[in-house]
Amino acid sequence: MSEHISMDPKSDRHDRAGHLEAFVEKLIYRSRWILAIFYLVLVATLALVAIKFLKEFGHFAMIFWNASEAEFVTGVLEIVDKTLLGNLLILIIFSGYENFVSIIGAAKNSADRPKWMGGIDFASLKLKLIGSIVALSGINLLAAFLEIETANKENLGWMVGIHLTFVFTALIFALSERAMVSAEH
Repeated sequence: MSEHISMDPKSDRHDRAGHLEAFVEKLIYRSRWILAIFYLVLVATLALVAIKFLKEFGHFAMIFWNASEAEFVTGVLEIVDKTLLGNLLILIIFSGYENFVSIIGAAKNSADRPKWMGGIDFASLKLKLIGSIVALSGINLLAAFLEIETANKENLGWMVGIHLTFVFTALIFALSERAMVSAEH
């Protein structure tokens, strides 16, 4: 029995090129796991936000009895602000990881898996992100207006301008998404 060995140089080059292409594609595909580092750092950031939240609550609890109405509402808004920030981080961590790295297998069959998990695509994530930024900006703006007597008016003007920019950006994002969805159907 004789073995058939190809002596065609073109075929040999084609095989090497195919192996190189497969290697490069596997490397690129597996590189998505580098993003896991980013999501782990965001988890650590969530822990820092939780610590800051507890600090804010501790401060709020200490001034609670003697706080003016404006100080009370500002304290509540600071706590809500940190809660929204924590929610935003969870949304980015879960959605980003599932959209760009891998499905979170630990949550796949979990009874308390959030309903939105696994159902937010990149476009929806952008809209939720900008919506959260608008909400956070609005909370900070409201807190500043509650202490308008002591607020720097120029800084307040900048805050309003930045908030309106966020609102305008959110509106443009929402309209562009609506246009894209309409065009697909």
